[in-house]
Amino acid sequence: MLSSTRSVLIEWGDCDPAGIVFYPRYFAFFDASTAHLFRAAGLEKYDLLRKYDIAGFPMVDTRATFHIPSRYGEEVNIETRVARTGRSSFDIEHRLFKADGRLAIECQETRVWLGAHPDKPRPRAIPKDVIELLTGTNMKENQTHRTPGE
Repeated sequence: MLSSTRSVLIEWGDCDPAGIVFYPRYFAFFDASTAHLFRAAGLEKYDLLRKYDIAGFPMVDTRATFHIPSRYGEEVNIETRVARTGRSSFDIEHRLFKADGRLAIECQETRVWLGAHPDKPRPRAIPKDVIELLTGTNMKENQTHRTPGE
């Protein structure tokens, strides 16, 4: 499965009055990391919207485990990977590490490939070429599906 890593400098505006990152900012970091992952696969979001006539791939589920806080001025590394692809959804996992290598946060998100429709966008099958880029596999050889109970 595809993965990427990016560094993020914790800015003053990311922090609460105690000087630690305000938790919603992490989700903004992770959303940007998902875009970075797609870009690493050669999939620019704007191009995807036009080429596949989609509204996007919004998050429909997210959860995080916060192990240790991050503070103003720290540089952290976010590792992002595709964990699963399905017919119209996919799972992304993020792990945020402090500069000393300690795991600070783990986050999982599920996103849906959403077709553009003027009245009501609906989930649409993810194109095979996109799945191949995200998984690093040839669809004829292997396709990952969610099994019941996952």
